[in-house]
Amino acid sequence: MAQKFFVHPLAVVEEGAEIGEGTRIWHFAHVRKGARIGKNCNIGKDVYIDVNVKIGNNVKIQNGVSVYHGVKVEDDVFLGPHMTFTNDLYPRAFNEDWEVVPTLVKKGASIGAHATIVCGVTIGEYAMVGAGAVVTKDVPPFGLVYGNPARLKGFVCYCGHKLTEKIGEDKEYIIFKCSHCGREVKIRKEDYERYLREKDL
Repeated sequence: MAQKFFVHPLAVVEEGAEIGEGTRIWHFAHVRKGARIGKNCNIGKDVYIDVNVKIGNNVKIQNGVSVYHGVKVEDDVFLGPHMTFTNDLYPRAFNEDWEVVPTLVKKGASIGAHATIVCGVTIGEYAMVGAGAVVTKDVPPFGLVYGNPARLKGFVCYCGHKLTEKIGEDKEYIIFKCSHCGREVKIRKEDYERYLREKDL
């Protein structure tokens, strides 16, 4: 039976890894045993996917990214070139009792080039992490964060463009309309209040 995914001859995919149909794995990538990669993903050059990591469908992982044990990536996520995950809050070369601290990247989120994600956080649905950001706390759905440490500087649409036009609100949400694609996006009021606290920091 023909293989329904592509693995470059210079990539290493260990026995026991699961690769979805239509996925492409490029040269010098290394996928460890127990890893599960969904359909139609693009795994770039020099990417490392650790033991038992789960990657969703339609995920694009750019060159030089390491996805360590404890990280889960949902569908439609973009991981920019050389961005960094961690999985240990108290790293020592000599520790034998270290604990994996999980990180979750939710559906549709994008993480920019050279950003660092400190373990234990959740990157919300369709959030946008700017290039070079150091993320030390959760990012809300549609949140735009950047800087070191990353602060909430606004919100973005499903299409990725920044939301600037408020068109209404209800008990739980502030409602925006995207000036680029016209789609409406609901932002939780508690997240908007956090933005007002952090935007000028």
